Amino acid sequence: MSEYIYPVKAVRALGEAEKDAADGETGGKRMDQTMWHQLGQSALAEKLESNPQAGLTAAQAAERLNAYGRNELSEGKRISPLTLFLNQFKDFMVLVLVGATLLSGLLGEYLDAVTIVAIIVINGILGFVQEYRAEQSLRSLKALSAPTARVVRDGKVTEVPAALLVPGDIVLIESGDRIPADIRLLETNGLYAEESALTGESVPASKHTSTIAEVDLPAGDMKNIGFMGTMVTRGTGRGIVVRTGMGTEMGKIAHLIAQTESMETPLQHRLEQLGKVLIVVALGLTVMVVIAGILHGQPPYGMFLAGVSLAVAAIPEGLPAIVTIALALGVQRMIKRRAIVRKLPSVETLGCASVICSDKTGTLTQNKMTVTKLWTGGRRLDVTG
Repeated sequence: MSEYIYPVKAVRALGEAEKDAADGETGGKRMDQTMWHQLGQSALAEKLESNPQAGLTAAQAAERLNAYGRNELSEGKRISPLTLFLNQFKDFMVLVLVGATLLSGLLGEYLDAVTIVAIIVINGILGFVQEYRAEQSLRSLKALSAPTARVVRDGKVTEVPAALLVPGDIVLIESGDRIPADIRLLETNGLYAEESALTGESVPASKHTSTIAEVDLPAGDMKNIGFMGTMVTRGTGRGIVVRTGMGTEMGKIAHLIAQTESMETPLQHRLEQLGKVLIVVALGLTVMVVIAGILHGQPPYGMFLAGVSLAVAAIPEGLPAIVTIALALGVQRMIKRRAIVRKLPSVETLGCASVICSDKTGTLTQNKMTVTKLWTGGRRLDVTG
């Protein structure tokens, strides 16, 4: 199911119920099968009901803003810091420790209970700090949106907040600008755009205005389209907005991030299995000790306390904290290499990876051009740093 926008005429034809259904989960997306890279300038102007020279009128812009919504990327469902902190205590082993804390308190072993609580809290804080930082880092995707845009409305060039752009707006771009929406280019003058965030290619892509006949093209091959969030590195251009907000290529990435499903890692699965085994073993030992003591003439209450004490002692209170600390150290090492890990257990999952898929160039790039060799004074020098 594609996440593009309806052409203006199609939106006007929709009933209110149909528009609500088309909006979907992200609020601003609408489906559209239009291949904008295939259309010429006259076809674009007709389909979007826009004047390539004078642009939209203020009334048209207001009407379309109401129909399409603001030109913003959705951050998905926000998780409050409190919820994020409480989620750290959902782990099965942590629940086992909570049970051990209650039993220790009932037995009067208050020092043991306080120790276990401290371990649980430290474990939760470590996990919370890491995941909170990752959540904040992921929101940086929204920072790729341009704050303002130069548009032609009512025949005049004006600067408006990029969030107020609508399909059909005529946008002017130049070197140093961040493209504010997906635009079909109408005029270019030596225009190049840096699109590594979408394509993985470190070299800026040259742009033109000619139509492209191919139907199914990846973003990197749509040379007549300027994509939201990409940077103009050279030249100037003029284009017509064809997609905004979550309907853009950058919006697709934001949608995928927001809809990422949570999966149990091998480490979490094994720890949960270990917790269940420990509970079964602890309960079994407790029952055996209580029965054996009673059969030997010991008081039932005293044997019950002894059995419960044995069960608490069998639970490794430090295991969750040790696992969390080990994973946190791995995350810190990855952060130093500029890799963001959203969930602590993902570090262990990366260690289990047997196949890594890269882009079509077969390389994983940092979008940094680096000098590796120099020729000077008749000698070749290798650059190592």
